[in-house]
Amino acid sequence: MEGLIYYDEPHRFVDDRGFFQEVFNGPRMGQSSDDCGTLPLSMVQMNHSRSVKGVLRGLHWQKPNPVGKFVTCLHGRILDVVVDIRQSSPTFKEWKAYELDSERGQRLWVPEGFAHGFVVISPIADVLYLQSAPFDSAGDRVLRWNDPAIGIDWPVMLNKFIISEKDKSAPLLSELPGDALFD
Repeated sequence: MEGLIYYDEPHRFVDDRGFFQEVFNGPRMGQSSDDCGTLPLSMVQMNHSRSVKGVLRGLHWQKPNPVGKFVTCLHGRILDVVVDIRQSSPTFKEWKAYELDSERGQRLWVPEGFAHGFVVISPIADVLYLQSAPFDSAGDRVLRWNDPAIGIDWPVMLNKFIISEKDKSAPLLSELPGDALFD
């Protein structure tokens, strides 16, 4: 997964009025020291979600018509999770978690070939997603958030999760047809 995922904490210009920070700059970020090499120069869709503590969204991706997601938390704090679903990858089925919060403004690039989800760990969270391709409901895919074959260590500090019916009833990795995943 290293070299594909872009994660950083931006420089903020802070003064008595508040702060200013650059959220996305495709040309500059694509040439970062991490050199993820997959950041597009522009995005075609922007989404904003607001969720309360314990809401778990995911694990989602699109195929066909895959989409990369550039994610930041505008208010609150989330644990963002990516899962490698590229069958030929040496890190297939591996996951990694990144904390995103509004105090530090971290940014995360989730490239094509990865499932994505998050759980809210603050009282409320606003999450902004920039997407490299438009949402395609026919290609919308979902993987069960608690699939034991993946083994994501979701925060136990939450007494219960709030999960949509779609995410609760999502198939396990072993139940997905091979063409739902990436090569």
